[in-house]
Amino acid sequence: MLDRDGYRPNVAIVIVNGRNQVFWGKRIREHAWQFPQGGINSGETPERAMYRELREEVGLRSQHVKILGRTRDWLRYDVPQHWIKREWRGSYRGQKQIWYLLRLTGRDNDVSLRATEHPEFDAWRWHEYWVPLETVIEFKREVYRRALLELERYIHMKPQTRRERLYGFAHPVMPPSYGEPTPSSGD
Repeated sequence: MLDRDGYRPNVAIVIVNGRNQVFWGKRIREHAWQFPQGGINSGETPERAMYRELREEVGLRSQHVKILGRTRDWLRYDVPQHWIKREWRGSYRGQKQIWYLLRLTGRDNDVSLRATEHPEFDAWRWHEYWVPLETVIEFKREVYRRALLELERYIHMKPQTRRERLYGFAHPVMPPSYGEPTPSSGD
């Protein structure tokens, strides 16, 4: 399902733990790390697609997470022509995504990368919120930058622990690479 501009609707999911670290998944049989993401099926809302993808890729259910926020608008990225299947060339440009920020309310051992017969990831870890943009595939870097900048405010809306409520809490330091747009395609 493509929109009239050639973008496939998609959701991306940023899961944070109690220390505001993000779930970082390693693509199966690749040395590429990313956030969970996936397409929105016809007739499916972005939120419903997010919960489906969360279950399929990470094995988590709605009771394991709390939605903290989402991007206001679609964030788009163009896929380089050499990555596009021949039959899609001319009609497919890339993906448009709604990004969700979720708080893990379950436990680490609730994560199951083998929840389906076709897993997306073969390893995962917790990573500092500001993932190094240079580790993200080049044509997605600007979307990652914009999404993490927009979603970061939701992490700090409510202190998580008694100590944070009494003394405040440290915000992760944003690297300089997040301050300026990356020279890539995008919206």
